[in-house]
Formats: sequence, C-alpha cells, structure tokens
Amino acid sequence: MAEAMLHIQGLTVAYGGIQAVKGLSFQVQQGELVCLIGCNGAGKTSTMKAIAGLLPFQAHTARFNETIDLTTLPAHQRLPNGLALVPEGRGIFTRMTVLENLELGANIRLQAGVPKAQILADLEKMLTLFPRIKERLKQSAGTLSGGEQQMLAVARALMGKPKLLLLDEPSMGLAPLMVEKIFEVIEQVHREGMTILLVEQNAHIALQLANRAYVMDSGLIEYEGLASELINDPRIRETYLGQVSQ
Repeated sequence: MAEAMLHIQGLTVAYGGIQAVKGLSFQVQQGELVCLIGCNGAGKTSTMKAIAGLLPFQAHTARFNETIDLTTLPAHQRLPNGLALVPEGRGIFTRMTVLENLELGANIRLQAGVPKAQILADLEKMLTLFPRIKERLKQSAGTLSGGEQQMLAVARALMGKPKLLLLDEPSMGLAPLMVEKIFEVIEQVHREGMTILLVEQNAHIALQLANRAYVMDSGLIEYEGLASELINDPRIRETYLGQVSQ
C-alpha cells in the first residue's frame, strides 16, 4: 500500500500555556476527503495551523507527500511543495481586487515557470466554479459578502494547484444557501481528484461528503472510521449531530 499523502503521528501543539493538541495521529490517503470534527476547543484548528506551519509543534512523524518532513519544512515552503490552507476567517487581502487575490494564488506557479496560458486557463475554471466572483473581479475583495469572500479564499488556494487542500471551517458564519454552494464546489474538486483535509463545524454535511473521519475531543482522537459509518453511530449522532437515539 502506498504511503499516505499526509502521515501524522504523535502531533503535539502547545502555545500560551495551553496544550491544544495532545499526541494526535491520523492519515490522509491520496484522493481522499478526510474530515476532522469535534466541539469548539477540541484542537481542530490548531492541528490545521500546525500542518500549515503557522504554529510550532512537535511530532514523532509529520510527513507530507511521502518524502517531505513537516517538522523541518519552513511555512513559506509548504505551498510550493503542494500544501495549501484556506484558514478559518478566510485570510483574503481585502484591499486587493478579487482578480489580484486570484493572481496571488497562482504566483508561486508563475515563478516556477508554468506558462501564463495555463494560469489563465485555471483562472477561467475558477470563475466557472464560482460565477459569483466572476461578476466581481475588479472589486476590492473587502466589498464582497462573507460567502463570496469564502469562495474567493477557496479559489485562490486552488489557483496554486495544491496536492493537499486544507479547509478550516469553510461554512462558518455563512447563510445556508451559501454553505450549499461552497460544499458543491468542494465535492466537485474532490471528485476530480483533489485530496482534502476538512475541519468543519457542520458535522452532518462533513460526514456526508467525507470518505473517512476523525472525531476530536480535548486535543485527542475520540473516534475514527468511515464517514458513512460514523454518521450512523448513535454516540456521534447524539453528541455531534444533535440527534438523540431512540
């Protein structure tokens, strides 16, 4: 069996005197959509930030794409190596235009010598995936609605052609219709082969989309398994889906 796209063993994250993640171990295989779910404060976002290089961490193993050691790889080298994070809160550049944000997402590929024609083709695909932002290309990103900003954040990450896409709470603060549109795109890019690690407060929609899931509690994995099984597990349904077992 091929080694996992992301192999994490014994991940520990501590900051501000708090141990947010306490020896976490999990894997994401190439082509999978894996979700991390859990209550607020479970350590999900800390885990994502550690993988992206935004928080210091310790781990027995933190390997990406078989050969890349994340324990020593600087944060600024993770995107060029194929790892992209769409952070909680989106992290778009509000004073730049929508188009400039998208171009920034592709800048690392331009520097690597990818032909501009290919970048333009990828841009056109993003605008097809997200027609709402196509209508707003020349606007400042800060003038977009919350849902449109989330679309832009996902599109910007995809412009970098990552091998692994990290999505941290993409539905947070969005209206139900916008959540549906965001997850339609997530499902489509996964179906086209994108490997995705998803942290999501809406456990029900996450488990519907994912291949496998890990349930976190207090910095540890409480449950793990196929998403199709966990969504029907009485413990998960009652604690995380708000459905009391009969």
